[in-house]
Amino acid sequence: MVDLRAYCIIDSLQPQFASFQATIAQGFLPRAGQASLFVEIAPGIEINRVMDIALKSTSVTPGMQIVERHFGMLEVHSDSQADVRQSGQAILKALELREDQRLKPRIVSDQVVRHLDDHQCMLINRMRHGNLILSGQTLFVLECEPAAYAALAANEAEKAANINILEVRAFGSFGRIYIGGEEEDVEVARPAAVNALKALNGREIEK
Repeated sequence: MVDLRAYCIIDSLQPQFASFQATIAQGFLPRAGQASLFVEIAPGIEINRVMDIALKSTSVTPGMQIVERHFGMLEVHSDSQADVRQSGQAILKALELREDQRLKPRIVSDQVVRHLDDHQCMLINRMRHGNLILSGQTLFVLECEPAAYAALAANEAEKAANINILEVRAFGSFGRIYIGGEEEDVEVARPAAVNALKALNGREIEK
């Protein structure tokens, strides 16, 4: 029995987030403007079979396939949003599941740190795979579960405001996004990311 933890379609990858994915992905690299599907399941080993279903159903391209002890995550993308949606439906059909049987995102932490000291900027910049954050700028950190939903949050934040994507971790027990920029831009990006997750339906996470 496969547990559908996360299932989300990104309609249009934003330039920074697409470039970020290209930096960390071990598969084929996405481009800005493409549609993308993120799926997270348990047990993790089943993601191999789920990826096979996605690729054989339509002409999507795999960007990420991560197998962990508990969870597995995949990302596929295409110029055709219809193909991405079709691959997602093929996965759901094979698993005998519906989209609303995914877990509803839970926001674990939602923090804004304003006017960062340059020493803290140095610490953050050492761990990031994306853009830099500079002294005096504002940092927004969001932590969520399931982890794959962090991808949607980061993409929606970039849609909404002129921010810098520092880091996105969309696998593991919790997902995290690190966003930097001027305070007024971060204050626009923050609700966009939060509301994108709140808008998704699904099963409540058992505490």
